[in-house]
Amino acid sequence: MTALSEYQRLEASGLWRASPEDQRTDVIVSIGDATLVITDRRERPLAHWSLAAIQRANSGQTPALYHPDGDPGETLELAGDEKAMIEAIEKLRAAVERRRPHPGRLRLVMLGVSCLVVVALAVFWLPGAARDHALGVVPDVKRTEIGTALRRHMERVTGPACREPGGRAALNRLARRLSNGGAAFSLAVVRDGVASTTHLPGGTILIGKSLVEDHEEPDVVAGFIVAERLRAAQTDPLEDLLRHAGLWATFRLLTTGALDEDSLHSYAQYLLTSKPAPLPNDALLKAFEETGLRSSPYAYALDISGETTLALIEADPFASQPPAALLSDSDWLRLQGICGG
Repeated sequence: MTALSEYQRLEASGLWRASPEDQRTDVIVSIGDATLVITDRRERPLAHWSLAAIQRANSGQTPALYHPDGDPGETLELAGDEKAMIEAIEKLRAAVERRRPHPGRLRLVMLGVSCLVVVALAVFWLPGAARDHALGVVPDVKRTEIGTALRRHMERVTGPACREPGGRAALNRLARRLSNGGAAFSLAVVRDGVASTTHLPGGTILIGKSLVEDHEEPDVVAGFIVAERLRAAQTDPLEDLLRHAGLWATFRLLTTGALDEDSLHSYAQYLLTSKPAPLPNDALLKAFEETGLRSSPYAYALDISGETTLALIEADPFASQPPAALLSDSDWLRLQGICGG
């Protein structure tokens, strides 16, 4: 013990008794080799207490009262004026205490670590695991229901979908043409709130009416539809919704089969205010080629100067030989009038 040597010449007067029945005796107290030595006035040894086993019965009070660990009946009393000896004993006791194992402290540390692990799992692992499970068990019909519920919330801003019969029939023909033998999807044109396109769980793509009213050819709106389908293919639309809604909404979907209205409303607002995620040019060009669609009309609609979309213009898969027309002229005119002129 490093603090021991500086106290080995220290002595103090005290009162000692061997048991509660004995009289207190005037003694001399000194610090020996790992022991507290108690002698009478003639320096005859009366007791040796191990420094590692000294307990204080009245912490912070004076006179200081000590006893051997496990034997509170044998006591040593040091008056307040023996401050140096009291401080020495306290310092040595503290040094001994620091070196002792603390199973309770270890249990507390282990409990803290366990709690941190549980919290980390809840924060980082559980949301993703619950979301992945939901994506695997929610059927297509439920996805369509969720998409329909989102539409209802969005209609507060967009208004109902345009449904002029001739335009609606032309829009359905355009959807069949762009499906290219893949999964079926539906299209809806809305008057407000959607600048270009956005997609919903269940396979519905909403189209802002400006895409059909402000351009001279259907290749522009078709290009935006192809790009939106690519976004939906890259990230599951339901996954985006659950990620936005959070863990409790995911649990609610798993346990009740439905999402709460607040989550749907919040995500509807998010869809209407967020910008479309950017797409890599190579993926876009491949999608245009597979669909049989020119990429340059879409590129110029994004940037009329063509400066930021030059790659889509120069690598247009049908620049030299245009594909078959998407719609007849009469169908295109009907589609442009889908919102009633």
